[in-house]
Amino acid sequence: MVTAADSAFDLRARAWTAAAEVTDPEIPVLTIADLGVLRDVAVKGDSVEVTITPTYSGCPAMNMIALEIELALARAGIRNPKIKTVLSPAWTTDWMSAEGRAKLKDYGIAPPRLGAGRRALFGTEEVACPRCGSSRTELLAEFGSTSCKALWRCTQCREPFDYFKCH
Repeated sequence: MVTAADSAFDLRARAWTAAAEVTDPEIPVLTIADLGVLRDVAVKGDSVEVTITPTYSGCPAMNMIALEIELALARAGIRNPKIKTVLSPAWTTDWMSAEGRAKLKDYGIAPPRLGAGRRALFGTEEVACPRCGSSRTELLAEFGSTSCKALWRCTQCREPFDYFKCH
């Protein structure tokens, strides 16, 4: 026999799966689950509430991400969800999954070091080239192709690359 708790569990699992497949519009190889932007999915009565946290408070992709979550949930048969954006606690690169870090590197973007998080804001960062692996790199510009990335260059292979900044 299926209980109300069982059906709420199934609804949450279905909603989480659908929302977790939404990709970041600025880095399409990453899902919002890979990024750690997808924080929670809760069932409240007959409705679903999805909680997301932007990579930074002015992230222009968040409206598109919220819309894509609504569309993904609708495709999964979930109607009238609530998308809630929370700013606290602030997102950190420590929330990124290991799979997400690997996807970034494979895509040619240097991933943040695990555990770097906000601590990287103080002191010198060491960024490995995603192409050749050398740590002989230099910062060219604080902002790369998007605000959440910086432009770096490898002095070993001479290739420029984006680095996903630590927050």
